[in-house]
Amino acid sequence: MIVQQIVEQIEKNQRFLVVAHENPDGDAIGSTLGLALALKAMGKEVTAFNADTVPETMTFLPESEIFCHQLAETEMYDVAFVLDAGDVERSGLPLRQRCRILINIDHHPYSTFGDICYVDTSASATAILIYRILNACQFQLNLNIAKALYLAILADTGSFRYSSVNEETFTVAGQLIGLGVDPWEMASNLYESYAPERMRLLGYILPTLEISDCGRYASVAMSQEMLVQAGATEEHAEGFVNYPRAIRGVEVALFFNQFSKDHYKVSFRSRGTIDVGSLARQLGGGGHHNAAGAKIKGSLGFARSLVAQHLDQLFS
Repeated sequence: MIVQQIVEQIEKNQRFLVVAHENPDGDAIGSTLGLALALKAMGKEVTAFNADTVPETMTFLPESEIFCHQLAETEMYDVAFVLDAGDVERSGLPLRQRCRILINIDHHPYSTFGDICYVDTSASATAILIYRILNACQFQLNLNIAKALYLAILADTGSFRYSSVNEETFTVAGQLIGLGVDPWEMASNLYESYAPERMRLLGYILPTLEISDCGRYASVAMSQEMLVQAGATEEHAEGFVNYPRAIRGVEVALFFNQFSKDHYKVSFRSRGTIDVGSLARQLGGGGHHNAAGAKIKGSLGFARSLVAQHLDQLFS
């Protein structure tokens, strides 16, 4: 069994690197922090890495300051855990040069890299898989680890609203609450402690809303100029794709984010009817059925038109 193989690697090795995808979301941060703290509690030498900083709304997590964002060129590890990444390149590190054993843990489809590849698309978050592994290690979670894993699950399920939620989601969340996690504390910090810059940025973005003639997909867009005008960063736009998805009748929501001149990152969210992961792969990106992303070269008008052509075919 794959979980037992991972347990064996934890038991017989000492130096660990734990990393998730760049531009991290709640699952990436919570899973990395939870696993890193658990390994440290087991007496291991652990480095928690992310190419980008911890999002401001997640810095309340105890010990979130353990993340580093650069590694010395000479740093080597027995094992590297790559979490929630989908593709090893999204770690931002040359991992094969850094470690003897590469372990991929993910709940997204088409994530196939690693010496050990533990991928389960039935899990609602990568944190669920971390919880399973720690249970298999017979490790007793403490409150700080429980908070990290709970935040990961809360964020990746949209507060337990997404179709990925299943019985195991609530079972694990209940176990974490039993360890002392306060659901209100977690939710209020994650969703009700936004910076003023985020609200100003939202004011610029909402007027860009476009709804398709069929009413089944809608999008908003963000330019680099908007970020400057709002005094904001890309981090402040986290979750903005959910605004068009909240419109009655919309099945696919899109967020076009300009990251350089004539280059856009497109975030896709689906209510389940349309496989946006497949759509994103057609555009050179990736993801899973209900959440995915891609990059498009061209103007905003071109990017919107290109995606619309694909969606019109899917909805025809």
